Amino acid sequence: MQGAAFSFSPSLSLRKARIASAPTASTPRFSPLPTPSPSRSLHFAPNSSLRRSPSVCYSSPRFNGWISTPPVVPAERESGAVEVRAAESTAGETEKTSSLMSTLQLGSLFGLWYLFNIYFNIYNKQVLKVFPFPVTVTTVQFAVGTVLVLFMWTSNLYRRPKISGAQLLAILPLAMVHTLGNLFTNMSLGKVAVSFTHTIKAMEPFFSVVLSAMFLGEIPTPWVVASLIPIVGGVGLASMTEASFNWAGFWSAMASNLTNQSRNVLSKKFMVKKEESLDNITLFSIITIMSLFLLAPVTFFMEGVKITPLYLQAAGLDVRQVYTRSLLAALCFHAYQQVSYMILQRVSPVTHSVGNCVKRVVVIVTSVLFFRTPVSSINSLGTGVALAGVFLYSRVKRIKPKPKSA
Repeated sequence: MQGAAFSFSPSLSLRKARIASAPTASTPRFSPLPTPSPSRSLHFAPNSSLRRSPSVCYSSPRFNGWISTPPVVPAERESGAVEVRAAESTAGETEKTSSLMSTLQLGSLFGLWYLFNIYFNIYNKQVLKVFPFPVTVTTVQFAVGTVLVLFMWTSNLYRRPKISGAQLLAILPLAMVHTLGNLFTNMSLGKVAVSFTHTIKAMEPFFSVVLSAMFLGEIPTPWVVASLIPIVGGVGLASMTEASFNWAGFWSAMASNLTNQSRNVLSKKFMVKKEESLDNITLFSIITIMSLFLLAPVTFFMEGVKITPLYLQAAGLDVRQVYTRSLLAALCFHAYQQVSYMILQRVSPVTHSVGNCVKRVVVIVTSVLFFRTPVSSINSLGTGVALAGVFLYSRVKRIKPKPKSA
């Protein structure tokens, strides 16, 4: 019956209850243990001799009678569990997407870093071949970089820093060695092949270890010292068999190594407290502006004003071509430096060092192919050994010496 109610007392035995309500073939089996349901109604038996016990009335649209049902999970709990699982799934998918996007962005930055560096070396070499004035070329590169920095600051593409006089005084030595480093690099590129200049610049770890030991007291581990052996040996082997070798280009590249690594040592020694509020990109931007003011008067006294259209035409040069390639070289120079610092903010210094080693390999190979530089097998072997030593150095730098027990 659809609207009937059934009462039972806890004092009755379960066996009797099952016998009294034995199911027939036409009715479903009944379990005396009711389960909560949203459609149940509670009644109390009026019999005063028995302890009041709840009677459960259940009506089913499918059966006319009392049936047992499986435990029903409340709708609120079911929906809550579904929401939690959905939230966890969404969070996991978002995390995977974010990780993938971060990896793609980092890969794109590395690609741009290599691409800008390749084009800088190609355009720079083309200009220095026909316009052998490295001081003027370096000044033009600093001037273009200064214009880009000022544009970024005035257009709010990058936050303009607040610099104190004490900070500028501390940055001045860095700007001086940065200026010399880029000047010596351009002097070397004007004298020897691009591939040979970058082979010599693979000696940077050697100068870094020596200068850090001399001025910072950082004693290298035996593994680091061992990794320097193939670097020095490879550069020596490549130099002995280099077709474009000359001492001016060789020592200019060596001086570039010395000044660039001096910049890193000075940064560690003097800029620990004074540059706390400056990130790498801001520091590089300030150094670029200071380098322009440092090198411009030197250019005037050493080489004069040689970048004018009148002088270029008198020298039989294509003015438009020289200007275009000089501008592109300067843009690529500043761009690859900026991207390099952006990568350094995302990865560890060791990873950045490995990426720099790979970049040097890419630049050497592309310059040999583009300029059709004659390379002997022994020269290739020396370059490969030197670059393998640089890669080994970047790996063993991660090995920390064991602390001495007291």
